[in-house]
Amino acid sequence: MQLDSRVLVTGGAGFIGSHVANLLAESGARVRVIDALDEQVHGADAGFPLHLHPDVERVEGDVRDRDALSLALKDVTHVCHFAAAVGVGQSMYEIERYVDVNNRGTAMLLETLMDRPLQRLVIASSMSIYGEGLYRRPGINGGAQYCEPPLRSREQLCEGRWEIESDGGMLEPVATPETKHAVPASVYALSKYDQEQMCLMFGAAYGVPTVGLRFFNAYGPHQALSNPYTGVLAIFASRCLNRNSPLIFEDGMQRRDFVSVRDVARACQLALTTPAVGQTFNIGSGEPRTVLEVANSVIDAVNAPVEPLVTGKYRIGDIRHCFADISKAERLLGYRPQVRFEDGLVELAEWLAGTSANDNFMRASAELGRKGLTL
Repeated sequence: MQLDSRVLVTGGAGFIGSHVANLLAESGARVRVIDALDEQVHGADAGFPLHLHPDVERVEGDVRDRDALSLALKDVTHVCHFAAAVGVGQSMYEIERYVDVNNRGTAMLLETLMDRPLQRLVIASSMSIYGEGLYRRPGINGGAQYCEPPLRSREQLCEGRWEIESDGGMLEPVATPETKHAVPASVYALSKYDQEQMCLMFGAAYGVPTVGLRFFNAYGPHQALSNPYTGVLAIFASRCLNRNSPLIFEDGMQRRDFVSVRDVARACQLALTTPAVGQTFNIGSGEPRTVLEVANSVIDAVNAPVEPLVTGKYRIGDIRHCFADISKAERLLGYRPQVRFEDGLVELAEWLAGTSANDNFMRASAELGRKGLTL
């Protein structure tokens, strides 16, 4: 970026947004953030987080407020759009809010950008847009055939048959590339896909170099532990801090990709200067882990006197397996994960030792049950 560049991070007080803002500021960039400081994420009467770099300019405001956006966009040359309502389960019953914040908020941002010169737009997308990840079935003579199976049926889930099946046989999950079709399984996932596609369309129409980053499960310091709709690793940490067992849906063998927020922030920094625009990239670790394995790792990291509890229940909108093929990001962005999972958990545990969390998981889980969204 040039010396006169200024980066706006929407949702810049949030978990990923604040890490991105801090990394850019530490690298010498001029950075401004706008954030509505939503109570569910930041708590009641919360201001901008204390860990935000002192050189970062702050604007308290909602991306759906054109006046607040205009103020935040003054003299901005680059935008990282992270503002969003986050939560798969909650999105299935707070449909209007998720669509309003994510879809209309993005539309408002893009309309406000129309008459402003912009050098780069980076949009935070999500692995949730894929629905199920990519699979393969055994082929003739030892070969394999890749496939994109449909979501599991309610009948199958009620019977506790968790794995993806085809013609009576199990399919093997493999790393999911960006070429896999999007099959959103929740309102949240659909809204993230809309955010991504709106930004890419806008970039193509108005000549704004745009990059979409599909984040997998980010974890690390400063995640909103009291938000029961945040990432699964943070929910486990909140449970452990309160000496409660992490509750695990299905059988715990579902596989995900957990990536340090520091690696995510570096990917965003790379996206601001890459010549590979008009494209999307998976940002993950490239290493699958079962949810049960992760729960045990968190328990060990914080030395909690609990054990995971596998519930055998299922949430509407959940998928079985999805983990990242990051070869495209490695090739075109120069992205390489630098934080090993074990080291990331040590850093997380050190931060957790000095913090506290309200365990709101049971309240959120009960609400899902009342809405008929858990089986």
